[in-house]
This record gives sequence, C-alpha cells and structure tokens, in this order.
Amino acid sequence: MSILSRPEFHDEEAAYAYVESKLWPNGPVCPHCGENERTTKMQGKSTRIGTYKCRACRKKFTVKIGTIFESSHVKMHLWLQAIYLMCSSKKGCSSNQLHRTLGVTLKTAWFMSHRIREAMRDNTLPTFGSGGGIVEVDETYMGKTKGLGKGPHGSKKLKVLSLVDRETKKARSMVIDKVTIGEIYPIVKENIAREAQLMTDQAQHYKKIGRTFAEHHSVNHGVGEYVSKTNPEHHTNTVENYFSVFKRGMRGVYQHCGKQHLHRYLAEYDFRYNYRAKNEYTDAERADIALLGVSGKRLTYQRING
Repeated sequence: MSILSRPEFHDEEAAYAYVESKLWPNGPVCPHCGENERTTKMQGKSTRIGTYKCRACRKKFTVKIGTIFESSHVKMHLWLQAIYLMCSSKKGCSSNQLHRTLGVTLKTAWFMSHRIREAMRDNTLPTFGSGGGIVEVDETYMGKTKGLGKGPHGSKKLKVLSLVDRETKKARSMVIDKVTIGEIYPIVKENIAREAQLMTDQAQHYKKIGRTFAEHHSVNHGVGEYVSKTNPEHHTNTVENYFSVFKRGMRGVYQHCGKQHLHRYLAEYDFRYNYRAKNEYTDAERADIALLGVSGKRLTYQRING
C-alpha cells in the first residue's frame, strides 16, 4: 500500500491527531501559559477541528499555534502531504509541482515550501571533526547576484560554503559574500573542532586556515589531482558529491533562486543529505523529523520577502 494512503494524508481529523502525537507526546500543551494538564478538547459541532481550551488561562488553542502552520488556511492533511513530498524528493519538489499536486494556488505552494524549509533548518548539529575526524571544506558558485555588473567570474555569482563530516556523514552549508580568509575562517573556526583533520582543495586561503587545526591536507584540482596518490583518504570528493546533488536540484528543479532565499534552500539540501537513506533513514522517518522542526519557526510572508 502506498504510504500516501495513510489516513493522516487524507482525513483532517486524522491529520491533526497525527501532528498532535508528534508535537505533544505527553498530551496537549497550552501555548499561552504552558499548562499541560488542565486542557479540554472542544467537541461542539461548530468547533474547528483540533481546538482545545485551557482551564488555567481560559484561552483556546490548537497545535498550529507557534508553528509554521499558524494562521494558515491550508488543510493540515495537505501540509503533511507537502512535507512528505519535499522530504522524499532527492533533488527537491518545486512550488509548481506542489501547486499541481495539492490543488493549491502557486503563491500558496511557494509560501508552504519556504515554511517547510524553515522547519528543516537544524541549528543543533554538534561541532564537526570532534575526536580528530576528517572534515571536508569547499565552496561553490551558482547563479548570479542581482545588481552586479562587470567583474571577475566569481564575484558575480552566489557563493556557498559547505562542510562535510566524514565520520557523522553530516553536512552544513551557508551563504557567503566573499571567498576570502576573513569570510571563511570565522565559519570554519566556529563549526569545526581544533583536533579535526581539515581536507580542502589547493585554494590559497585554506593554507592559512589549515594551520589552526591538528592536520590539514589538500589536493590540487588544478593539475588533475582529485585523490592523493600517497593517501587515498586525502580528497574532497564527498563535499563535491554534495554539491553535485545541490546544483542538479537548483538548476533542474528550482531553476532560479535569489540570494535572500538561498539559505533556506541550503537548509533543505542539508536536511535531506543528513537524513538520507545511506544514514539509514526512510522517507517517512525523514518527514517525521521535519515535522518535529515546525515548532517555534513561524514564518510570515513579509519576513520571506524582507
């Protein structure tokens, strides 16, 4: 049976019950006062699905409050379908695809997809390279920064820096303005343990950055070296593989992305990479993890475009 045949993907009450079971594992919690015992589910015929009343502060609430679902008129079961589609598509699911599949407007699909990307953003990953592990670091270019005229090839493009921990098989990516020591070093210093082995290409800025870590090894792509002849562990192929999936998705699925939105797309690709099948996660488990990230991340239309 198709996983999309499950009740929560079609029935609104089942969808609310499913979300409540994930976000409130110990029972309903009032978002207004934090009460988790004296709450009552409202059962009237005219009552909206999933409405509770807190007997402590006397206010009504649903599981939507304080999440990416707040103030949304989209049905909860459609939200769950959208989350599953975005989590199970290796290279992403465009707003046009969500618009056609879910039967919502294109603007609504675009808004939903950005909220879901916000839920995928994970700021709890531990420091990379702890215990002396290998961490690959590299940057890539894509698209074009709006408003920039003539200039060197790299200066006009959007710039992305990615770190990949070989031990945990996790990735962390961020948008950078310049490919310089001043821009890259603070990020590397904050996210990578000092005892780590840094693995990079031959770029000059990594020579100085690498001195602050236990070991630094590099390969010279300029002369066709992609794996060291002396040690097969010295390469940046892992982070390059991450970039290949990211770029194929951005070019083939999303096609265009403004700089103001790029950090959320990176969060999406990081999320799917970190919880991919090779790390022993199924599509359903990945979608459940994304659902657990919806709390405290309400995103308004003004914030997306601001």
